[in-house]
Amino acid sequence: MHRGERRAKRPNVVMSVFVFLLVSVLAGALSAGLALPFAGLAGVTTATAHDTVQYLPQDLKTAPLAEKTIIQDADGRTIATLYQQNRTPVTLKQISPLMLKAIVAIEDDRFYVHGAIDAKGTLRALLRNQSSGGVQQGGSSITQQYVKLNLINKARTPEEVKEATAETYERKIAELRYAIAVEKELTKDQILNGYLNLAFFGDRSYGVEAASMHYFGVHAAKLTLPQAAMLAGLVKNPTGYDPIDNPVRAKERRDVVLRRMLELNVISAKQANDALKTPVINPAKVRVVPSGCANSKYPFFCEYVVSKLKANNAFGKTPEERENYIETAGLVIKTSLDQKIQAAAQTSINQHSKAGDQAVAAITMVEPGTGLVKAMAQSRSYGSKKGQTAYNYNVEKSYAGGFGGFQNGSTMKAFTIAAAIGKGVPTTYRINSPQVISLGGKEFSTCNGPTSVDSYNPKNSTKTIPDPSMVDAARASTNTYFLQLSEQIGLCPIATIATNLGMYDAQTLKPLKQVVSFTLGSAGLITPLMLSNAYATFAARGMYCSPQIITSITSIKSKKTIPTPGPNCHRVLSPGVADGVNYVLNQVMQSGGTGAKLRFGNSDLAGKTGTIDENQAVWFSGYSSKLAAAAVVGDADPPASNLIKQVFNGKKLKDASGSGTAGPIWETAMQAALEGLPTSKFVKADDKIIRGNVKDLPYLKGMTPAAAAVKLLSMGFKVQMDHGPQVDSDAPAGTVAWTNPRQEDGAPAGATILLYISNGSKAQPPTPPVTPPVPPGTIKPPPGIPSCMPWDPKCHPRRGG
Repeated sequence: MHRGERRAKRPNVVMSVFVFLLVSVLAGALSAGLALPFAGLAGVTTATAHDTVQYLPQDLKTAPLAEKTIIQDADGRTIATLYQQNRTPVTLKQISPLMLKAIVAIEDDRFYVHGAIDAKGTLRALLRNQSSGGVQQGGSSITQQYVKLNLINKARTPEEVKEATAETYERKIAELRYAIAVEKELTKDQILNGYLNLAFFGDRSYGVEAASMHYFGVHAAKLTLPQAAMLAGLVKNPTGYDPIDNPVRAKERRDVVLRRMLELNVISAKQANDALKTPVINPAKVRVVPSGCANSKYPFFCEYVVSKLKANNAFGKTPEERENYIETAGLVIKTSLDQKIQAAAQTSINQHSKAGDQAVAAITMVEPGTGLVKAMAQSRSYGSKKGQTAYNYNVEKSYAGGFGGFQNGSTMKAFTIAAAIGKGVPTTYRINSPQVISLGGKEFSTCNGPTSVDSYNPKNSTKTIPDPSMVDAARASTNTYFLQLSEQIGLCPIATIATNLGMYDAQTLKPLKQVVSFTLGSAGLITPLMLSNAYATFAARGMYCSPQIITSITSIKSKKTIPTPGPNCHRVLSPGVADGVNYVLNQVMQSGGTGAKLRFGNSDLAGKTGTIDENQAVWFSGYSSKLAAAAVVGDADPPASNLIKQVFNGKKLKDASGSGTAGPIWETAMQAALEGLPTSKFVKADDKIIRGNVKDLPYLKGMTPAAAAVKLLSMGFKVQMDHGPQVDSDAPAGTVAWTNPRQEDGAPAGATILLYISNGSKAQPPTPPVTPPVPPGTIKPPPGIPSCMPWDPKCHPRRGG
């Protein structure tokens, strides 16, 4: 049966109740305030009234009070407040006795002597309303008001709210019956306490504690007489008597309360006169409790926290249910935010960029070994005005505010280094790396089979030596080296390590694409949060921790901890491999490396620059063993274009690079964040990691290729001849100039040794020996050799004829 059909069959209860109340009053049955239950209607009214009773509720089911949720930083300081109703429930003992007297005096002065209903007031209201043909006057007791507030508090839809507040006799009758049930279950003090925690006092303040803190800046227990009277007067009409917008009307209403208290002998004449002279409010003491992340000092961080909460199914089945729970459950959300480190990050952003720039800057800072996200900062502030944004440039596109990342360029080479070291490739491994190479048609193995491109001619953005080692290539960010290295070891191990370190496409939330240029950062879009946390894994010697932004959730009311995902750390790299990566990336920060100008202090630092095609974004990501950070400067307004000639830090960029544009943001932020902390060093990499598990190579320079090949083959190596042009060398033309790997670096057992052949261009002609002059007669010829040669005419004088 439909709800409407059921209602249609109900008897007309208006006259039934009216007659019941009238008869009850006349009979004295309500002298204690409706002591008789409605079941007694059968004996004192009509059968119709008795019929009504079966449709009335028997008890009041209350919903938990909506309480505000607080978001805190790592030290427990509030950084944001979320609420639908600003409320802090308190016990009766935490409320000033003056407040209790004031509210009873003005709302229901016979509260402690009547039952659920004040018969006199209710009857008076019914008579007046009956004569006017509508509901013109109240007459509700505090108990009835408590019932009504509970029904409103339970309402979850606009329709339910409308039903709970409808000015109809039917709603009023249900309220009366609920009131009877409440009086059976609760004491008067409990009802009054609940009422004061539910009541609306205007300006988004629910409950006496929130109202007291809002209007006067004091707890409810400390309310003075004029303050208590003002709050008591607000309940009738919170908007009309708003002391901020309508101070005159608010004072008039407050004074009504004071005079009523005097009339009831609750206060003395002197107390009343002193209170009447008091200003209704001091605007300077009004405390506004802002709600929502937009009002937070850290709006982007706050929104990311809320997005993670809304994704937690423990808080509700649907996003709407989860949002409602978060805003009404009265939680303390403790986060990982470190305000000192956050200040360091934002100060650095402000120092190196301007809010009105075309290009944007962002940085995330993470603690190695825990995954705790210590800071997020960016150049564009939160808002909808020009130069502002609602996008968080530090995080993935998992919610409306997530920007979804940028390509990360050569910062991806760190994962290639890790994969190579894991395969046993020494950091001394050299590859002939010209400025430009052709990789068209070359097959690169992936986790799903080979891949290739028809035409691809990558080049180096920096000058490098002809055959750099892994360290040399990292220091100079040599593209052609790392592309060839990734071809040799395969893309699958590189992509696997990247995935294990939390790298995925921040736009699509799918795995990175295993493309030929994977090591150059064109596999997907990456965020500063992802990259800083991945690099933190190297600093933590291979221990990966999922980014952690929420550290605990506690109920304000029960003080109980609500389970939430804690630290999620597990080993993804061996300590030795991570130490090797730290060794290589530390060299980037040394003299001659692309990060050398960013080095500071005495702690070990490691890092990597990154620049994508057309300079649409530039990066620097680096770390100490204490903290990791990734900074990016990019074009965030699609379609993205070259940063050069875009305005950044208030002027047009003439150049854009990871070290020169993004690097200073990283340096300034890290230096301030690490200030005061002890000096830290990386664990020294094992010699086998640096040189690899290698065998010594023989000295082959100047040997013929054939002789060199025989020598190498006899030692178990494979041999390959370089088929390019012969190289400049001081070795004789046609002989071995050098090998790859170099003789001093050694090579793994069974490795292929590449022979480079000299063109002799630098060879010096042999210098004839210098023979000192010998005096005549001092040289004696060896035995058997004539002292005078046959062709010497001096030995054969001419004979005569």
